Amino acid sequence: MAFQPKFTITPQLLSLIEEISAFREKILSATIQVPWIPTLQKDARVRNTHSSTAIEGNPLTLEQVRLLEEGQALPTEPQRATREVLNYFAGLRFIEKLPSDKPITHKEIFSLHSLLASDVMDQGKAGRYRDIHVQVGQYVPPPPEMVSGLMAELLDWWNANSSPWSPVISSAIIHYQFEDIHPFADGNGRTGRALALWELYRRGFDTHHIFSVDDFYWKDRSRYYTALASVRKDGCDLTHWLEYAAEAIHVSLEQVWDRIQHLSAGAGKKKIVLRPKQEQLLRLLRDRQSLTPQEIREGIGVSKQGAMDLLNPLLEAGLVQRVGTRKSGRYILS
Repeated sequence: MAFQPKFTITPQLLSLIEEISAFREKILSATIQVPWIPTLQKDARVRNTHSSTAIEGNPLTLEQVRLLEEGQALPTEPQRATREVLNYFAGLRFIEKLPSDKPITHKEIFSLHSLLASDVMDQGKAGRYRDIHVQVGQYVPPPPEMVSGLMAELLDWWNANSSPWSPVISSAIIHYQFEDIHPFADGNGRTGRALALWELYRRGFDTHHIFSVDDFYWKDRSRYYTALASVRKDGCDLTHWLEYAAEAIHVSLEQVWDRIQHLSAGAGKKKIVLRPKQEQLLRLLRDRQSLTPQEIREGIGVSKQGAMDLLNPLLEAGLVQRVGTRKSGRYILS
């Protein structure tokens, strides 16, 4: 029996897709021949890796994940936590390089899972569909003898019937259906989120690979899991899940657009890619109009030197300026 997703295009979903389309066009227009695109790509890769692994319980912080991406070691951190992050980076690079015009087969799914789950599985084998029964909370996925057939149906739909729909919709359908099948003994969450990103990449939606949708899921994990569970509660109707996934993409694009505004040619004398604490600092300045050095340290939770490490690049880029003397001055947005 062919896989046929059930959902309704509600006014809310349609409105979100229209707003997403407008945001995407603005972002694509702003990123034509921009020299900081590779750095923004790296930032999205770090955020997606941190978020997707953190959802599954990985303890590493965003800054630690960034250090691993830069090739630095974390000798005091658990080896498995480090391996999960490095695996996810490898998985993202794999899907970034895959051609968009070839059908997706079981082989690509196995290859991706092998990269993501190698040496970090509690049960089963990486790159091989499960041969055991599993349970996810209260949900019991299909028995192992059904997995290969259900995945074949999903791949058939993905290759032959997904293209008429917006990639916002098709990526969310693939994400949910993969998690519902739960084809591997372990590592399904990370793999499902990577597949959703893959669909955005291969459909040309995220041309530059600069969206970090998983950030949205991570920041409210309980709502993420509730949205996934809503499909079964609604009799396999995907509508509410699609609305939630569209909201996630919408927020991701808003965040990218906000960063582009800061990084655009007119934003300052020097182009930089903002670190998370620098984004936090700019938001504080926007909310409070001006801040003393002490207010910055207390508001961001950093030392005196840490505050200056955050401020100096912003001052050089012309995003922030100091009013008054070094001792008694305040910092404002330029």
